Amino acid sequence: MKNNTKPDSSSIDGEIFSRTNLKFNLHSLGYLPRWIIVMLDCAVLILAFFFSYLLFRGTGVNYIRTPHSVLFVGSLFGVNLFFFWLFRTYSGIIRHSSYIDAIKLLFSQMAVLTIFLLFNFIFEVVYGFKVFLNTALFINMVFSFCGLFLYRVIVKQTFEYYFSEKSNITLPRTIIYGTDANAISVANALKMETPARFKIVAFVDRNAQNSSKRMLDLPILILKKKLPTLMRSVGAEGVIIADKSLSKEERLIIVDQCLEYNYKVYIVPLITDWENQKEISQKVKTIQIEDLLERKPIVLDNKSISKQIKDNTILISGAAGSIGSEIVRQVIQFNPKKIIILDQAETPLHHLNLETETFSTNTKIRTVVADIRNREAMEKVFRLYKPEVVFHAAAYKHVPLMEENPSQAILTNIGGTKNLADLACLYKVKKFVMVSTDKAVNPSNVMGASKRISEKYVQSLQLKTQELGKKNATKFITTRFGNVLGSNGSVVPLFTKQIAAGGPITITHPDIIRYFMTIPEACQLVLEAGAMGKGGEIYIFDMGKPVKIIDLARKMIKLAGFVPDKDIKIQIVGLRPGEKLYEELLNDTSKTIATYHEKIMIAEEIQDEFEGLHADIEELIEKAHYLDNDEIVMRMKKIVPEFISMNSSYELLDVK
Repeated sequence: MKNNTKPDSSSIDGEIFSRTNLKFNLHSLGYLPRWIIVMLDCAVLILAFFFSYLLFRGTGVNYIRTPHSVLFVGSLFGVNLFFFWLFRTYSGIIRHSSYIDAIKLLFSQMAVLTIFLLFNFIFEVVYGFKVFLNTALFINMVFSFCGLFLYRVIVKQTFEYYFSEKSNITLPRTIIYGTDANAISVANALKMETPARFKIVAFVDRNAQNSSKRMLDLPILILKKKLPTLMRSVGAEGVIIADKSLSKEERLIIVDQCLEYNYKVYIVPLITDWENQKEISQKVKTIQIEDLLERKPIVLDNKSISKQIKDNTILISGAAGSIGSEIVRQVIQFNPKKIIILDQAETPLHHLNLETETFSTNTKIRTVVADIRNREAMEKVFRLYKPEVVFHAAAYKHVPLMEENPSQAILTNIGGTKNLADLACLYKVKKFVMVSTDKAVNPSNVMGASKRISEKYVQSLQLKTQELGKKNATKFITTRFGNVLGSNGSVVPLFTKQIAAGGPITITHPDIIRYFMTIPEACQLVLEAGAMGKGGEIYIFDMGKPVKIIDLARKMIKLAGFVPDKDIKIQIVGLRPGEKLYEELLNDTSKTIATYHEKIMIAEEIQDEFEGLHADIEELIEKAHYLDNDEIVMRMKKIVPEFISMNSSYELLDVK
């Protein structure tokens, strides 16, 4: 049975002119052709002319004082069109009009006024009377400018209003911390962003200078109490830190205060004058855990690094890893003649190779897939490329895995290092820079012990070449630092993955602490230490303040917008085999010597005589192929007496 009820006409009209349909039409409306904008501008000029004409006619004064009015009125519109073309007033997109468009309109109208005032003056001198009343001309130009500018503002505001209105999306109320030009640029960019991510509700002024003023029609809040209190008063859910005058310490205080009350924190770098609004809005990002490291920027001695690297052939082992790949990126900036990127991991090495192809550089880049444990393959690389500087970053680094597979730690970390170090001597490499770890200090696990043995070996090589008095001998340098944020297998990517999965975050012990650096920081200091090294040194880096891992986890949960132990649980799983509660940067018997760089020190370690150490290491590498794990670890403990196992089955070997 058909429904013959006709729809009510009023309801149809309501649907047609509903906000939803109107919004759709505005969104689907493309940019107006230029000829339409010119026609609209001409309509405004006609209206302005008639308003001016009627205004002066009402006072009994003639605007036009010549019988040839049509000719002169036509010339008025013709000159206006000429200056529209000259200043390209029609070329802007009306919905995105800015003060530049207003200036173009002002100049065009001032030019028209100047032309006709000059024409009036000449006409009066020649014929004794004026064609136009000067005052009327001026009023006409004011009306024209106001009309042209006003309709652009109306169109712009209409589009902004309907584009910003979201019927089904509630934007987070956000305040901008700062009132300088940087903050204003950010606010403007975010207001124009499509789709919008924030609803800006206020600015915050920490200097208490603008309490009664507004910016971009938004209130300026004075920071008299803690920021979260101020945010609560305006119902804000987040803050964008855009004040370029804030110090690192002040920024950290703001972040800690906001995270304590689960407010979102966003940061934006310094805005440059040539950046457009889209670029600015894209730079507004959620603050990352790396941004919260209490560290000052590193200042490098670029001259000494460049002297070591420029026009030389550089070999980087472990180049596909997080540290090795960053060394590649930083080394290439110093214009070496050639870089050999070497790793046994094919896929990540391929990705790095694709990345290097996008670099704008004259440096030749050669990619080598090879294992540092293979002496013949390594000798082929040295013989073919003859590197002058080696950065050795290849190693197995995961503590629990090496506890279970000590033979692999020996073959790669010790045997691979020995291969490269011996070949460096044979092929007269100028400098050999080895990347080590703070886990080599008083090692409590197989991985740390294997790195300590590698350190001892390269130091003994240096000692031997000094004793022999060889000229142009290879200089062996070791760099030692702690955990690197964001590196493969570090806690930050692990915690990020666990948070994304809804938790829980797993922590081995509530009191465990670690030193942290960012990957670029670590690699910068490796380059600096390599440049300053004279041979035989073990460089340790200022790692800043140690970080409690459970505090790191809580901050990461809050940064993700969750509540620790409520939305995301923190689970204590117990210390892993070989794991310490805290890492050390120096052995008990070591001392430090300052260098010219405040963040780099030299650790004075007791050096072993080469012949005996060399024989022990040769035997260890040879027997790692067939001895059982306990026997292998026992031999490592003889080479490194300070190696005391912790939370490991190898603790029994330490019982006397």
